[in-house]
Order: sequence, then C-alpha cells, then structure tokens
Amino acid sequence: TILLGGGMIFTFYKALGYDIGKSLIEEDMVELATKLMAQAEEKGVKLVLPPDVVLADAFDNDANTAIASCKDISGDWMGLDIGPETLDLFAAEIEKCNTIVFNGPMGVFEMPNYAKGTVTVAELLAKATQERGATTIVGGGDSVAAVNQAGLGDKVSHISTGGGASLELLEGKTLPGVAALTDV
Repeated sequence: TILLGGGMIFTFYKALGYDIGKSLIEEDMVELATKLMAQAEEKGVKLVLPPDVVLADAFDNDANTAIASCKDISGDWMGLDIGPETLDLFAAEIEKCNTIVFNGPMGVFEMPNYAKGTVTVAELLAKATQERGATTIVGGGDSVAAVNQAGLGDKVSHISTGGGASLELLEGKTLPGVAALTDV
C-alpha cells in the first residue's frame, strides 16, 4: 500500500482530470502520475490518494481555510494539508502495516494551521512502533524535521535525512558513499 500526501497529490489529481485550483502542480509530471497509477493497478499495489484536503485562499498560516473533497477544489483555493477523512483512512491503513516508510510531509507542516496531517501521521508511526513493534523508517530532511518538531524522533525505528537515498537503499541500489565505506 502506498499512501500519497503533500504537494505531489495535486499532480495526481490533475492526472485524474480534477480541478486543483491554485494548488502546487508539476505539469511535467502529470503523464508520469497517470502511468504510475496504471502500473500500481496492474501490479495490484494499492495507491491511496487523499479523499479530502485542507484548502487555503493564500499561502499564509492566517489565510481563510476550508475542508473540501479532492474533487471540489477550484478557483483561488490551494491545498495545503490532507483532511480529516484522509487522516482516518491513513490511520486504518497504517494500522495494517508492519513496515512503514514515511518520506515526505503531508502538508505545509512549517505553518501550524497546515501541520495536522504530518503530525498525525508521525504520531501514528510512533504508535505503531511503540505499541505493535512495527518497523518505521522516516526518510528525508523535511520528514525528519517534522517528526522531530512533533517530539517523536526517538519513537520511530530509524531516521535518515537522505530521503531519496533512503528509498534507493531500500530498493536495493548501491549507494556510492556506502560502497566507498565497504571498500575500506
């Protein structure tokens, strides 16, 4: 199961034909998002996009906010966090997992009004580690900062500031720095 959050979800929404308002988008990745969704379906991988988001009318902690379905984003609104329905869905999915990799915040966690998704996911990982013995890996500088900001850095199994490198290592790729150390 892959749970998607953060700014990348709007590229996936766009690939699905949804209006994303003024949300972050990587136009050059829309085609890739379409391909990834198709590949996930072909391989039987559950790819979960947030059904709702926290919207704001400006990129500002004090902006007007609303919660909307991912299909109801429009106009000058931008998505800055995952919504409460998504948090319930993600909690149910995380509860089923024994190995969890957290690689990227769920929203603009640096602003308190858009940190709930990221902090809640971090809390769910800490709970899974502490109560069930799940292996939880936090990769990437922003994810590590968010987990530490929430005071949960010592409650997960492993932390690495190398987000992309962490994923490559888990994928089985040889990392140049690690290879150099093993040659000594």
